[in-house]
Amino acid sequence: MIKILFICHGNICRSPMAEFILKDMVQKQDLADQFYISSAATSTEEIWNGSGNPVYPPAKQELKKHGLSCGDKRAILLKREDYDKYDYLIGMDSANIRNMKRILGGDPQGKIYKLLSFAGSDRDVADPWYTGHFDVTYTDVESGCKGLLAFLMKQQASQSPETI
Repeated sequence: MIKILFICHGNICRSPMAEFILKDMVQKQDLADQFYISSAATSTEEIWNGSGNPVYPPAKQELKKHGLSCGDKRAILLKREDYDKYDYLIGMDSANIRNMKRILGGDPQGKIYKLLSFAGSDRDVADPWYTGHFDVTYTDVESGCKGLLAFLMKQQASQSPETI
């Protein structure tokens, strides 16, 4: 099983979008049983008294426009022990990557990536909380997730061709 954790600042816009976009992609390719996909925050800003806020309504609406639901997803905080639990820890921007490394104690096994690197870009996924452009963020996240899935399938094929 491939375990992926998407991470952004508050876990109410970009990382939940990535979580549910990739879940939909693997479901459509009948690969859902080969993946565990989740998302988390580097900040406690959206987590109060141990309870996280739900996905931000405009992000939820953007997912819905594409036929996706994020259910009752609530923000959770990235923890140091997540480094050992996940194979891939994927941040949305450079600030996320810095904070992830601080929280996780570095990246000794090379598990931390920026999402758009899988789409051949070093750009950050812009935070729609500030830009208001949830459609642009969706397009960037979808592009990164497509590239990530292609990367993972290529890796899996090179390791064990009979499982594809």
